Amino acid sequence: MTWKVSTLAERPGTVERVVGMADSRPEFVTRDPVGWAHFPRIATELPQYVLFAEDERGEVVANACSVPFALAAEGRGELPDRGWDEVLLWAFTDLRRGVRPDTVSAISVSVAPHAQGLGLSAVMLAAMRDNARALGFREVVAPVRPSAKHLEPRTPMAEYARRVRPDGLPHDPWLRVHVRAGATVHAVAPASMTVSGSLEQWRGWTGLPFDTAGDIEVPGALVPVRCEPERGYAVYVEPNVWMRHAL
Repeated sequence: MTWKVSTLAERPGTVERVVGMADSRPEFVTRDPVGWAHFPRIATELPQYVLFAEDERGEVVANACSVPFALAAEGRGELPDRGWDEVLLWAFTDLRRGVRPDTVSAISVSVAPHAQGLGLSAVMLAAMRDNARALGFREVVAPVRPSAKHLEPRTPMAEYARRVRPDGLPHDPWLRVHVRAGATVHAVAPASMTVSGSLEQWRGWTGLPFDTAGDIEVPGALVPVRCEPERGYAVYVEPNVWMRHAL
C-alpha cells in the first residue's frame, strides 16, 4: 500500500481529522496532567512538527507528533529522567521564551486501529526523522513506550530494554523499529509519565475495582499501578526508554 504523508503546516485544514483520528491508547494514559495541558498545543502552535498519513481514499490512518527543544540549555544537557513529561515542559517553555531549539523529541506515533500491522509506525518514524532533518536539526530523541512491555509489567524496565533477539535487535517490537531506523538505546526514563487519581477515577478509566492495597496490574500499563485505598487514591509512574537518532 502507499500513503501520502504531510504536515499540518502544509495542510492546516486537516487538523480536525488528524487530531480526531481514533487510536488504541489506554484511557488512563491520556490523563497525565502534563500531556493533558500541553499535547493538544502541538497541533496549534507547532504544526510543522505534526505529520499524518492518508490512505488512497484520503482517510487519515496515522499521525506523529514531535516538539523542538534546547537540550544544550543551561541546567539541561542530559535527557531527563522525567522523560515525556519533562520534554513537553521544556519545549513549551522554550517556545514561550523564544529559546532556539537544538533537538527534536518524538512525542507520539499513533496508527488507527484498523490500519495497524501494515508498517505505518516505521513509515511515520522515518517521516519524523526526515522532517526534523529538513528543519535543520541533527538529532531526534524519543522517550519510547515499548509496545510489548505491558505483557510483563513486573519486569524492571532496564532489564527489559536490554533484552535482545539472537540477531542482536531489541526484543521489543517498537524498540526494534527505532533501532532499525538508526537509533541507539540511551537510557531509561524512570518517571516519564505520572498519572494520579482517586479510586473512583481509576475505576472509571480501567473498569477494575481498585479496592486492594498494593500494586495493581492494569491492562496496557507498563508497570503496576500503586493503589492506596485507605488514602483514597492510586498512582501510576510509567518508565520509558530514551532512544537517540543521529540525523
